[in-house]
Amino acid sequence: MKPEQFQAALAQMGIDLDATQMAQFDQYYHYLIEVNQHLNLTRITAEEDVYLKHFYDSIMGAFAEPKLKELSLRLCDIGAGAGFPSLPLKIAFPQLKVTIVDSLNKRIDFLRELVGRLGLTEVELVHARAEDFSNKQSDYREQFDLVTARAVARLSVLSELCLPAVKVGGEFLAYKAAAAAEELQDAQKAITTLGGKVSTTMQLVLPTKPEPEQRNLILINKVAATPKKYPRRPGLPSKKPLK
Repeated sequence: MKPEQFQAALAQMGIDLDATQMAQFDQYYHYLIEVNQHLNLTRITAEEDVYLKHFYDSIMGAFAEPKLKELSLRLCDIGAGAGFPSLPLKIAFPQLKVTIVDSLNKRIDFLRELVGRLGLTEVELVHARAEDFSNKQSDYREQFDLVTARAVARLSVLSELCLPAVKVGGEFLAYKAAAAAEELQDAQKAITTLGGKVSTTMQLVLPTKPEPEQRNLILINKVAATPKKYPRRPGLPSKKPLK
């Protein structure tokens, strides 16, 4: 997907990017590739692949949750890595108030420099383990309208890492690949235990060659407060997922 194809594909979905936003995506791509030479941020480096599999893929979250397009949501991205999906969403929808959480300080340093270069405002960067970020002592607990996670862990684990940060009445948006149905079935008890209820599942495809790649967006409503004992201490959610 060339940059002009990226712009056109989003326009077909009602998302219009102006010249300034397209310049920001161009800067994002070039700085990502520059830093990736000495910091492992992504295996995907070809320009057309980055625009499709990182930028477009990230913005697809707005297909499942149209509120992203217009409302000044307080969004938190858990385990954002190189900034996906939160920074492409922020570029496309500048009114969003974004908090990015990552456990590796070198990635946070990269994101801080990137945010400055792109001239983005209302972006907070937090160096923390997800389990510590929204534990019962945290000021961030149950504070966000929307929490996102992409390519971080299985849904049963992700739910414990993300739902504690979602405010009651807010939402958790999980970006998953082809195994979403199996993961969703496996995560039902965890989602319910943590105060969530699945509201929407959307299956999409990325127009990759030779075969389109399946993508799944799972939107979970926060219908009740998360019990104070969750999330458990760092490492435990992945070692012993809630069943």
